[in-house]
Amino acid sequence: EDVKPFTPEKTKEIVMSLQQPAVFCKMAGNWPALHWNVEYLSAVLEGKTIQFRLGLKTVDLVPQFETSCSYVEATLEEFLAWSCGQPSCRSGPFSCYDYSKYWAYADYKYIARIFEDKPEIFQDVRWSDFGFPGRSGKESTLWIGSEGANTPCHLDSYGCNLVLQVQGRKRWHLFPPGDTSFLYPTRIPYEESSIFSKVNIANPDLKRFPEFRNSTAHVVTLSPGQVLLVPRHWWHYVESIDPVTVSINSWIELDADHEARVEEAITRMLVCAIKSAENPSDGDLWLNPTEVEATSHEINLQYLNKAVSAYLKCQETSVSGQARSSSSGAKQKTNTSCKRKRREVFGCEPESCTLLTQECDFAAPKAEELQKIPFGPHLIQVLPQSHKTSVVGAVAVESDGGDLLHENEEHFGKLQSKRKRLLVSNDCETAAHQMDSDCSPCTSQTALSTNDLLDCLVNPRVISLVAQLLLERMRV
Repeated sequence: EDVKPFTPEKTKEIVMSLQQPAVFCKMAGNWPALHWNVEYLSAVLEGKTIQFRLGLKTVDLVPQFETSCSYVEATLEEFLAWSCGQPSCRSGPFSCYDYSKYWAYADYKYIARIFEDKPEIFQDVRWSDFGFPGRSGKESTLWIGSEGANTPCHLDSYGCNLVLQVQGRKRWHLFPPGDTSFLYPTRIPYEESSIFSKVNIANPDLKRFPEFRNSTAHVVTLSPGQVLLVPRHWWHYVESIDPVTVSINSWIELDADHEARVEEAITRMLVCAIKSAENPSDGDLWLNPTEVEATSHEINLQYLNKAVSAYLKCQETSVSGQARSSSSGAKQKTNTSCKRKRREVFGCEPESCTLLTQECDFAAPKAEELQKIPFGPHLIQVLPQSHKTSVVGAVAVESDGGDLLHENEEHFGKLQSKRKRLLVSNDCETAAHQMDSDCSPCTSQTALSTNDLLDCLVNPRVISLVAQLLLERMRV
């Protein structure tokens, strides 16, 4: 039963080469982490509180950004009682939030932090089976949610993503990088390495965002024991569809992230400089709660210089490595450094950074390339929907890795990742005010706002061009 359908070497080759989402089956069947249901985690944490984000279950035309959610500190025991509708919840942290109206999400919790006094639990997560020796729960994050728990549609600037479903099911709506313009990207609310969509995937405003009709969703329902590969720069919108869900994920860093970090540093400088110049009392919640503070221009400049320096050193290492490889006829092996997604772990040592032999071009794989991928009952391709996203539907993957089933659903959902929170609201039955699609509380129909300008200045296409020009300047 412990025999895996793919060796670690083959699995890593698939993860590094496949540029479309896929589900691995029977690769984590013997992981102790599959026992991490909420009851077990509650016992391990022994009454330790964690932060939950609460949002309304009602579906609006506007994405429910995290700046418009409420936050509470609670134990997993209190969360479980609330999600089960127990009478004990009439008091305590969830007492103000009717389960029929709200969902709760303890998302983006670093396992290394919440279990810092129990490091032995890290070994329950075995990413070494996917070809990443030494990577365990210490380099992973934990997600615990109730039915409907979600975050707005977004893409992650860094790495590709491996997600293990532990308890309950989640529905993933994925969009390829080529659909970026159809999803109306925005950096407000600002969170480093997360680019949000202005479109509420659950209820798109097609009058305001007509190009969304041209996007194509790849939809899959992830069940316990399955592992989803989310390739680099794929948009995703995820929703818990069972009463309680638990997931574990790890971002696999790619060497292309060095350039992405330069782009992120530029974006941070522009957003912080311009938004910090505004009157702080205008009520524009532009900073996502995951970002603890708006860092100073001096710190952001240092970050930019670090990012540029790391990129250039990694390029030098690549050139010299390729020269040695060509002279000796040896083939360079792939290697990824073990870093988490955020800038707090920016310090990659460029000298140890070996570029991937296969460049990621993010275009759809060619037919001959896909033929080399061993799709089958143990590796299931997440296919695009047969209709455009205006047609509601989903593709479910059976727990045993069997045939794909088509099913209709009433609505879509969402999901993402978090760290420390800036705003905590305890107002009963009231989430923080809903914001307009451009994230400004009130936008004039006749005058341009700061956010309108930022939408253009920090558009991913503009930032990419600026980063290229900046790196060319440094090379000269």
